[in-house]
Amino acid sequence: MCLVIATADIRPGNGTPMDTPLGIYVHWPYCRSKCPYCDFNSHVAQTVDHDRWADAYARDLTEMARRVGPRRVGSVFFGGGTPSLMAPATVERVLRVIDEQFSGIGSAEVTLEANPTSVESAQLAGFLAAGVNRVSIGVQALLDADLKFLGREHSAEDAIEAVRIARRLFDRVSFDLIYARPHQTTRSWREELARALDEAADHLSLYQLTIEEGTPFSAFHARGDFQTPDEDLSADLYELTQDMMSSAGLPAYEISNHARPGAESQHNLVYWRQGDYIGVGPGAHGRLTDREGSRVATRAHRAPAIWLSQVETEGHAARSETIVDRDAWFAEALMMGLRLAEPLPWRRLFQIQGSDAEPFSTQVLEDLTGEGYIEVTDQGLRATGAGRQRLNAVVGTLLSARGSEAAPDTNSGS
Repeated sequence: MCLVIATADIRPGNGTPMDTPLGIYVHWPYCRSKCPYCDFNSHVAQTVDHDRWADAYARDLTEMARRVGPRRVGSVFFGGGTPSLMAPATVERVLRVIDEQFSGIGSAEVTLEANPTSVESAQLAGFLAAGVNRVSIGVQALLDADLKFLGREHSAEDAIEAVRIARRLFDRVSFDLIYARPHQTTRSWREELARALDEAADHLSLYQLTIEEGTPFSAFHARGDFQTPDEDLSADLYELTQDMMSSAGLPAYEISNHARPGAESQHNLVYWRQGDYIGVGPGAHGRLTDREGSRVATRAHRAPAIWLSQVETEGHAARSETIVDRDAWFAEALMMGLRLAEPLPWRRLFQIQGSDAEPFSTQVLEDLTGEGYIEVTDQGLRATGAGRQRLNAVVGTLLSARGSEAAPDTNSGS
């Protein structure tokens, strides 16, 4: 269970050393238009009061800093929505407040998501001046017909030009592509991915198209307007992706993320490694370790107008804070940690379950190892490439066969 609490002491204690880097996620909720595949908390607005939003972010960050205490920041991530629609002055204000309230911003990774329209590309120099040192560009496809299908407002040439502008300005640049699109073949994807690699810097995020419930794509797909590749073709596209990216020197360090060694997204690694992070902005989530070593989940109001009003009147817009029980924490750590190519450390699982008992039955580990889905070492547990393709099933099998001697303590706050 998750216990809703009015306030939590979320200053770090023994469970989270003071020098452990903190991640900060800043959510900008606005887009020019809503993509039909997107289920993120994003909204279309005709006008935005940027000064008002800057003030609200500053106030919310100040309140969160008061509550978590002095922490060193390792990463800041401006996500959305479309953060490249923010005024650079708003980004600068946010980073200035983080510098005032925390330490380490001078060496932190500061990422901003951007769309590759000409208007937003023109803002990149302003974001660099504001303190952003890494950009992630939502290219999504390098074929104009597929960009139209995905509801994107840019062309393939716009996307390439945006990546080139970003590479001239920033030392670190990533961009996203969506594959396993309707009518896509291994040949067409090979050609498109090769073109992407020609333009890539040090990081690419490559996601298979998923049909999210409640999106326009969900309705279109249900009535047969389009079909996505079947399971066999999807697997072939995935394997092709892994082979091409590894050969190019950008192996997968996570299911959908590829980087040259040392260029991994430090902010996303905070999530996957179960680190501490705070979320600022409408609908933003956070995870923090309190003085008792418990995991506290925070969540802000989703509606931009409500979030903005509540921050202005109360100083924050927390909708809920919950102590995550050990079962839920363990499952989250397993699902997130096994996404990575690196092993999930046993010490982390022992810490979460509250004992050094074996967390899984020997038989299940042997079965999954024999099937080629996991690797077990003295240091930790790792999903293989085949296992990461079937991660939901692998995690489900592991959770259903937890060692009987490793029954977790589910007393919240323990």
